[in-house]
Amino acid sequence: MLYLKKHLRFITRVIIIPIITSIIIPMIILDFWVEIYHRICFPLCKIPYVKRRRYIKLDRYKLKYLTWFQKLGCVYCGYANGLANYWVKMAGETENYWCGIKHKENPGFIEPAHHKEFAKYNDAVDFNNKYKN
Repeated sequence: MLYLKKHLRFITRVIIIPIITSIIIPMIILDFWVEIYHRICFPLCKIPYVKRRRYIKLDRYKLKYLTWFQKLGCVYCGYANGLANYWVKMAGETENYWCGIKHKENPGFIEPAHHKEFAKYNDAVDFNNKYKN
C-alpha cells in the first residue's frame, strides 16, 4: 500500500479512484464472456479446464488492521489481478492449441513462458517435427 506513503492531494484521489474502479464493469462483462468460452470451447477441443480458484483469491479483506475502504480496495485488486492472471492462462492454453509457433525474435520483447515449447519462428522442420509427425 504505497499510497499510504504518498501524500496525494484529496482532489487527486477523487479523480483517480472513480477511473480505477470504473474498470470493474467491463471486467465483469468480459469475465462472464470468457467463462462461457472456457466452458464451451475447452471441452470441445479437449483442452483441460483452468481452475479459477488457483488464480483469483479474495482473502485480504479479512485483515482486521485494514479500514473498510482498504478492504474494499483489496477485494477489487484481488479480483482484477487474479482475473487477469486467469485470462492469461486461458489465452496461453488457447494459443498452445491453435498456434504453437514462437514470434520472430525481437530485442525487448518478453516472450511468454508458455512459448518455450512452441515451434521456432520460420523453421518448417521444427514445425513439422512438433505438429505433423
